[in-house]
Amino acid sequence: MIFLGRLQEYKVFFYRIFLVFFFYQIARVLFYFYNSNLIDVNSISEFFNICFRGTKFDTTAIIYTNSFFILLSVLPLFINTSKTYQKTLFYVYFIVNLLAYALNFVDFIYYRFTQTRTTTAALESVENETNKLGLFWTFLIDYWHVFVLFALISILWVKLYKLVKLEFKTINHKSAYFFSSIIVLALIAVLCVGGIRGDFKHSTRPITLVDASRHVKKISQADMVLNTPFALIRTLNKNYFKKQNSIPEQVVNNVLQPVKTFNRAVETPPNVVILIVESLSREYIGSFNKHMGIEHHLSFTPFIDSLAQKSLIFPNAFANGRKSIHAMSSILAGIPSFKVAYTSSPYSNQDTQSVVSVLNEMNYDTSFFHGAPNGSMGFLGFGNILGFDHYYGKTEYNNDDDYDGLWGIWDKPFLKYVNTELDKKKEPFMATVFTLTSHSPYVIPESAKGKFPEGHLPIHKCLGYTDDALRHFFNEAKKAPWFDNTIFVLTGDHGNQIMFPTYTKLVNRFAVPILIYKPNNGLVKENYSLAQQIDIYPTLIDMVGYKKPVRTWGRSLLNDTIIKPFALTHNGSTFQLQQGKYILAYDGTSSIGIFDIKDKNLEKPLPVSTQVKDSLELKTKSFIQDYMNRIIDKKLKVN
Repeated sequence: MIFLGRLQEYKVFFYRIFLVFFFYQIARVLFYFYNSNLIDVNSISEFFNICFRGTKFDTTAIIYTNSFFILLSVLPLFINTSKTYQKTLFYVYFIVNLLAYALNFVDFIYYRFTQTRTTTAALESVENETNKLGLFWTFLIDYWHVFVLFALISILWVKLYKLVKLEFKTINHKSAYFFSSIIVLALIAVLCVGGIRGDFKHSTRPITLVDASRHVKKISQADMVLNTPFALIRTLNKNYFKKQNSIPEQVVNNVLQPVKTFNRAVETPPNVVILIVESLSREYIGSFNKHMGIEHHLSFTPFIDSLAQKSLIFPNAFANGRKSIHAMSSILAGIPSFKVAYTSSPYSNQDTQSVVSVLNEMNYDTSFFHGAPNGSMGFLGFGNILGFDHYYGKTEYNNDDDYDGLWGIWDKPFLKYVNTELDKKKEPFMATVFTLTSHSPYVIPESAKGKFPEGHLPIHKCLGYTDDALRHFFNEAKKAPWFDNTIFVLTGDHGNQIMFPTYTKLVNRFAVPILIYKPNNGLVKENYSLAQQIDIYPTLIDMVGYKKPVRTWGRSLLNDTIIKPFALTHNGSTFQLQQGKYILAYDGTSSIGIFDIKDKNLEKPLPVSTQVKDSLELKTKSFIQDYMNRIIDKKLKVN
């Protein structure tokens, strides 16, 4: 009878928790609405299956974020139904829930750029920015409709919460009330433990991000199963760098050959200029899409297309990360990023062999150019670790007349500045140039408006502007005495806005161009072998004639005989190894499936031989093991 006295309280409590689940499902539907071109759902039944599977992950996030509210709601405090106490519960409930709920709305937009749910690793993108408030206001203005939507749904949520109220009751039999409440509290505690873990199986570890892939037919659907609070909570204070020893070291060495030596004869050491173009997906470049069979494909980079006709290009290349700082470590040091970027790990501050350290050893002058405020993106810090002799940022440029008001100096004047500084260098020199104008919010200078095709996406006009800036850069460089003896490498840091469905496919979201141009040396070819950003570092080491051993998981793109071409990417929950005729999807512990190399969306697993499966798994496991162990043991340099 005493328990029945609290029955109304329990009904109201479960109603309020039900509302959280209900609005999380609304957020899931809206997440799909905003990103339907990236999440392949082909039927109503698939859609409802995803929503149903997502409930498990919602449960974990909801229990974590509502633990204090749950505790306050079921504790036998004898004043639970009082007006003051219920008002306190109201604020505890909405302050926590609306903050957590807002994270899902951020991913309505942010997911378009990262193609993964936001985790704690995403914080690395803004931790070094000096203009965080400006970035927030820009996001607010550009995506005002998301904020309006959040406000309207929040108002509805509050109204529904207030729809069911508790009547104040005086507790007469306090002892019985207390003990019966303790029994219910214990039951709720057991349910919460199961909800946080994902089930009640003793052998099951608490569910993580990778478990989302186990509940869907297509891996691209996993991000819809997840919710953003869950992704953040499960990656909070997680160290993903753990030593592994499941494969004998000799086997790893045979499979990967992580230490390589090149023996190219070079008479005069060439200069090296690496151009990393912000958000330059392979999709945007006509010369890199001739083999893709995309009907009515549009190119927004006429200069890069013309340069490709005189270069060695790799139209089947992929990024090894999803953010700009990922690209810096991948391209310059051959260190990819998986769940968490190497650069944001506790192991990043160590002596690292890279194209910078090797060229420093060869008495090159090494420089890094980026027009943003010094330290933006984490480039300055990691650049110091790599050992650049010089860093040229917004501070060194020292002219705010060319400042875009948000990210940094417009590409065209900054690339002109790069030319001016390179002309002062003593040869041989190495320079890495990271552009920035093709970054969200996708604006170009007033003087350039109307001069470039608007295209179909906001980024398209920015690409036209940056492409023209590169044209001016090369035209000026041709006049310099250093130009003819310079290796130019051009690539993108990661993908971005997508127009053509081919590039919404899970693996193709990592597609970037790799172009190598050396004036007057006949290095002109379209090479359709698999390539990746981590191949750029060993390729340059090979081309400059360095003959000592180097640590590299990539390969020289000028030599397919040392190691078989492959590409390894990670979408936030699973690895994708492309090699030969196949793609292996691997969740970190076991194979999810093996797919045809043309099945970039990983839709139809193939029945393959044990030999093929074992070979692909061994390659992936060996890579992960050597990657982890070398980073942890500080063996990123060959002594």
